[in-house]
Amino acid sequence: MAVGKNKRLTKGGKKGGKKKQGDPFMKKEWYDIKAPTMFSTRQCGKTLVTRTSGTKIASEALKGRVLELNLADLNNDEDQSYKKIKLCIEEIQGRNCLTDFHGMELTRDKQCALIRKGQTLIEAHADAKTTDGFVVRLFCISFTKRRQDQVKSNCYARSAQIRKIRKKMVEIMTKEAGTVQLRELVKKLIPEVIGKEIEKQTQGIFPLKDTHIRKVKIIKKPKFDITKLMELHGDGDGDAGVTMVVQEAEEAQNLLTASVEQADE
Repeated sequence: MAVGKNKRLTKGGKKGGKKKQGDPFMKKEWYDIKAPTMFSTRQCGKTLVTRTSGTKIASEALKGRVLELNLADLNNDEDQSYKKIKLCIEEIQGRNCLTDFHGMELTRDKQCALIRKGQTLIEAHADAKTTDGFVVRLFCISFTKRRQDQVKSNCYARSAQIRKIRKKMVEIMTKEAGTVQLRELVKKLIPEVIGKEIEKQTQGIFPLKDTHIRKVKIIKKPKFDITKLMELHGDGDGDAGVTMVVQEAEEAQNLLTASVEQADE
C-alpha cells in the first residue's frame, strides 16, 4: 500500500466515532394502571414509557396501549384464573392510566382441557351492539352431555340438532349483549351468565355442558367520552365525604325560600 494514500488510518480510525450508548431505561418512567370499577383490584399493575422529549409526548404514546391481565389477579379469585382480560388505556391522569374493557379470552390450557372424545363440539359467533354504542363479537363454545341413565359411551348430536343449537346460541348472545351497556355485559361474562342461559334453553334440543363464551372482541368503539370513562372509574376513589352530624337550624334551611317569597310579593 502506497504511503500517504489512506489518510484516515493515520488519523486514528473512522470519522465521527461510535457514540457511547447510555442505558435506555434512564429515559423511561413508570405509570400505574387503573382497572375499571367492575373489577375488585383497581391498581392492577405498572407500565413503562419513554419520557416526554420534544414532540414525543409520553401520555400520547401510552394511549391506545392494550394490556392483558388474568381475571384471577383482577378479582382476587383463583377459580377465575382461566380467563384473560384485555384492557385498553384510554386516558392519562397524572401518573395513572385509566383503562376500559377491550376483550376477553379463555386460556389455551382451559380450552384444551374441555375437549374430549365421544362428544360433539358446537361453536357459534355473533355480533351485537351494546346500548352505549360498542360493537362486540362474541364466540361461544359448548359440548354435548351424556344423559343420566345412558348406556352408550358417546353422545354425538345430529347435524340438524347442531344447527338448531347454533341458531339458539346466536339468538341468546345477541339478546344478552344488545340490551345492556358494555360494563353490564362484562359483569355477565365473569360469572358465565350467558353460558348458563344457553344450556337452559337448549335442554329440549340436546343436553349441553361446559358452555363458555370463549372469546370477546371489541369490533367498533363509539366516539371517546371522558365523562363516561370517569363514571366507569368511580371518580374520586370512593372519597364521598362524611354525612353531616349536626343538623341545620330550621331558620337556616328556609332562609333562601323566604327571600324568594319576599321578592315575589
